Amino acid sequence: LLSKGTKIDARDRNGRTALLIATHGNKVNAARVLIEAGADVNAKDNINDSPYLFAGARGHLEILKLTLQHGADLKSTNRYDGTALIPASERGHVETVRTLIEAGVDVDHVNNLGWTALLEAIILGNGGVRHTQVVRLLVDADANVNLADREGVTPLQHARQRGFSQIEKVLLAAGAH
Repeated sequence: LLSKGTKIDARDRNGRTALLIATHGNKVNAARVLIEAGADVNAKDNINDSPYLFAGARGHLEILKLTLQHGADLKSTNRYDGTALIPASERGHVETVRTLIEAGVDVDHVNNLGWTALLEAIILGNGGVRHTQVVRLLVDADANVNLADREGVTPLQHARQRGFSQIEKVLLAAGAH
C-alpha cells in the first residue's frame, strides 16, 4: 500500500495511524516496516495515545525500542498527563521501565492524578517481585522517594498501608521517610 502512495500517517475515525494500530496488536514486523518507512512514532489518536506511549504502557518492548530509535518524544504525555514510564511502572513491566529510564524519561514526572511512576508502582501495583524490581529501578535512577501524592501521603506510607514489606525495605534503604 505504501508503494502505491497510501499516506503513511493516515488516520481512522479514532485518530489512529496504521502504526498505532500495529502497536495495539504488538505486531512488531508491521510496526518495523512502518517506522522504517517514516511513520510518526509520536502521532496521537483521539485519546492521546501514540505508538511510543502505548508501547511503553503495554510493555511492547520491541516496538518501544523502535520508537526510541526513531524520535520518540520522551516528554510526550498520555490522557492522564503521564509519561510512558508511569503506566509501565504501574503494570510492572520491568524491562520497559529499565529501557525508558535508560532513554532518559523523567522519573519524577507527576501526572494529573498527582502520582509519579514510583507512586503508581506502589498504589496500583501488587507488591510482588515485578513491582519491587520496578521500585528498585526507579530508586536506582534517583526517583524522589519522598515525593508525596496530593494528599501528602509518601511512597513509604503507601507501601506500609498495603503491607508491601519488600518495597518498604527498598524505600527505607534509599532514605524514604
